[in-house]
Amino acid sequence: MISKNRLTPSGWAIIVLSVSALALGGCGRKGPLDLPPTANAAPGAAAPTDTEAERAAQPSVFNPTYGSDAAPAAPKGAKKSFILDPLLGN
Repeated sequence: MISKNRLTPSGWAIIVLSVSALALGGCGRKGPLDLPPTANAAPGAAAPTDTEAERAAQPSVFNPTYGSDAAPAAPKGAKKSFILDPLLGN
């Protein structure tokens, strides 16, 4: 009896291409989107009042921005080489 559940070479090709597309789809830079070179700075960003500035400087469970300007607690580690560094230009 011959089983018809085996993948053909074209089936394997589809699987490999799908996995490659998913793996490469996650590549990229982290961070916000880049503005175009002709874009101006955001106008009208009002300066916070003294009470808002004082409130932002106080530690609180409900203040997620507290300590965001502080230096990191751990020192930056040494750069590790990666096999694709010559291709990526790093």
